[in-house]
Formats: sequence, structure tokens, C-alpha cells
Amino acid sequence: MSDLEFPAFPPGFSWGVATSAYQIEGAVAEDGRGESVWDTFCRRPGVIRDGQTGDLAVDHYHRWPEDVELMTRLGIGTYRFSLAWPRIQPAGSGAVNAPGLDFYDRLTDALLAGGITPMPTLYHWDLPQPLEDAGGWMARDTAYRFAEYAAIAAERLADRVPMWITLNEPFVVTAYGYALGIHAPGKTLLLDALATAHHQLLGHGLATSALRAAGAGEVAITNNYSPAWTASDDPRDVAATTAYDALHNRMFTDPVLLGSYPAALSAFGVGPDGPDCVRDGDLAIISAPLDALGVNYYNPTRISAPPETTAAESPLPFELQPITGYQVTAFGWPVVPAGLTEMLTILARRYGDKLPPVHITENGCSVADQPDDRGEIDDQPRISYLDGHIRAVADAIAAGVDVRGYLVWTLMDNFEWAEGFHQRFGLVHVDFETQRRTPKASFSWYRDLIAAQAGSRS
Repeated sequence: MSDLEFPAFPPGFSWGVATSAYQIEGAVAEDGRGESVWDTFCRRPGVIRDGQTGDLAVDHYHRWPEDVELMTRLGIGTYRFSLAWPRIQPAGSGAVNAPGLDFYDRLTDALLAGGITPMPTLYHWDLPQPLEDAGGWMARDTAYRFAEYAAIAAERLADRVPMWITLNEPFVVTAYGYALGIHAPGKTLLLDALATAHHQLLGHGLATSALRAAGAGEVAITNNYSPAWTASDDPRDVAATTAYDALHNRMFTDPVLLGSYPAALSAFGVGPDGPDCVRDGDLAIISAPLDALGVNYYNPTRISAPPETTAAESPLPFELQPITGYQVTAFGWPVVPAGLTEMLTILARRYGDKLPPVHITENGCSVADQPDDRGEIDDQPRISYLDGHIRAVADAIAAGVDVRGYLVWTLMDNFEWAEGFHQRFGLVHVDFETQRRTPKASFSWYRDLIAAQAGSRS
């Protein structure tokens, strides 16, 4: 390990890494895989930096044995990956694609053989295109198709998978995919996109029931959380911050843990019972007991009210402001480890005994790292980032938050959505021309930290 010492984490605390299917697998037209909204979106001119696509990504579909071997060398206990819905059910309903299930079957067995616990996510944004053609998450039926797909996956893998994650970051799907058009499917519906929030949550609830019926053990949902910092103590800024917090942090958590939508969504024209598409019984389905909550954290968000001169014309009751005075990642995101402690303690205070055990399911940073003359990648900014955030998790545990695991985003450099291949988040460098994998200095640092934590409990 480095000369930095860490507090001993609780017995059973799990260390790992996370990835997602579209960002690493490639092979988008092989072995019966259907088309996803990201395949379609990437073909639209100007939406992805330099016109890049995930068609090949980092070829994990063919190179997975090498990638599992890297994880084994790293010494992780948990690997969070996502299943590609269009690889398993190409049309999003109906016929099952056996080769797709076979791929995840082989991967699961290889992980277990390497002493790594698989933690699959059912939905990490790659909706089958035929479902989008039928309305996507704007359509209530998509929630029922999602439950059908969950049952198919669990019937094949539940005997070896202890924990399932239903959705990854549904806020991003609603905000970036349907409201602002930055991500697939590229809709610009603004506040009309709130129906996709409810339908994703309904899908989560229905999938939770389907997973358990198929023998799944534990079920979780993963949200991305960001402490909402008010730009000033002006009452308008405070109200804007409350509204933003409700939209980003509470909209996908209150219904799951409390069985109701947050009252502060009224700032977006949402009534006390939630979006207009809510039906009787929906919230009971959505609030089925959870075994864990996945927390993805990258940075806080600073909020102000729109200028009074334009507030009436603004589609949103808040504006995002820059956060200054901190180092930034290659993505330009502020590095604020204390924000993770803050967010975890907010969740514990907000939900009390309703909050299940927490897993940090993503945390990491983009660094402009490249091999030096010796072919080595000394990514010290990433080591510093991980060091600070792991200490922040320890601080939250010391404050009484029940955190059970920490997963670095991500194992290896990959296709970073609208940024294409221009942001590197990996512990392993990937040469995107040759697909050669080279562990970075952060890989060795994290390996040594994991080994030291294991030694501290022996």
C-alpha cells in the first residue's frame, strides 16, 4: 500500500469496480443483439463528440476473459456490470436471445471462479429501440416490459447472483435523455419528461416483484446523488435549491422508501400525488421493501433562482451555478470528497430507519492520462481523488451511516456517452486503436488498499 493509512472498514465491507454494457461491450450487431436507443442516437450527426460510437467500445464482449483476469489481479470482491437488455431480448418484449443470456452466464461463472461476486444492473440506459419506437419510458407499458425482462434474466442467473440492481440513475434518463436531449433517445420534452420518472419507478417496482418471484435474493436501485448547495441565503435561491433537491435527489428516492413523491415537486407543477400519470396502487408497487440503496456520487451542485427579469419565462425554477475554489477533473467537475460524506449523512437523516444499507455503486474521476515513454500511466490525480472519497466514506460510517461497499467507476477506459472516447475514468488504460489494456498507477494503489483492508481484518 501507499504510505497513507486508512481506517479499517467494517467486517464484510466489499471493494469493487463498476462498468456498463454499452460503454464496454461493443459487438452491437453480433449473436442476435437487437438495436438500442444508444445505437440509434450515436448515428445522429453532432450528438456525440467527433461522431464516435459504442459499436466496438472496448470490445469486452470478446475480451471478457482478459478483463476478468484484470479484476482478479486487482483483488476486488464485487463487480457491478450491466446486462444489455437488447442483447437478451432484442425487441424489448417477446422472444429471448439465447446467445445473449449465454454470454452473461459465462461471465457470471468466471467471476465466481475468480472469487468475485457479480452485481448485475438490469438497466443502464440501453433501452431496446423497438420499445422507444412505441413510446419508450413515456409509455406506461415499458414498465411492464421491463419486469418481463427482469424475470428472464433472474430465471437464468439468480441462483448465482446475491444482489440485483434494477435501474441506474433514472434521474439522468429523465433529465438528459427525455428533457434536454443530451443523451439517448435525444428528446427535448422539458417538464413533460416527468412521466418518464414515474414509469421508470413503476418499472423498478414491478421488476422487484419479478426478481423475487424468480428467486433473486437482494434487490436495490442505484441513484446518482448530488448535495444541493444554495448560491446565497436569499429566499429565492433557497427555494430554488429546495426544488432542485426534490428533482435530483428526492424524486427517485422518496417514492421508493416513503411511498410518496416530495411536496417540493410542486415547483414543477407536480401535484401532491405525483405526476399526472400516477395511477391508484402505483406507489404501493414502487415502495416494495428494498434490501439496499445504490449511491453514485461525483460532485455537489450549486443552485440559484433564475434572474427575476427572466424568471417568468424560464422553463425551470432554478439555475445551475459554477462551484469554484476546488480542483477539477478532466471533465471540469469539482473535486469535493466532503460532499459524499454530506450526501450520505443527508440520506441517513432524511430517511432514518427507512434507509436500507447503502452501497457506493459508482465513484471516480476522469483524468487526461496517457502512457509515458516507458508505457506507464502515473495517474496521481485519480489516486488523490479516490483517496479523498474513500476517506469520506469512512467519515460517513463513523457518523453512523450503514455503508456496505465501495465501487470505483470504472475498471477501464471506455465509451463515455456524449463525450465519446475523450474522457478516461479507468483504473486500466485502453488504447482504443489496439484495445491493449495497461493497468495505471491507480490500479496498483487500489489493489494495495484492498489487500491492506483484508489484512487488517485477518
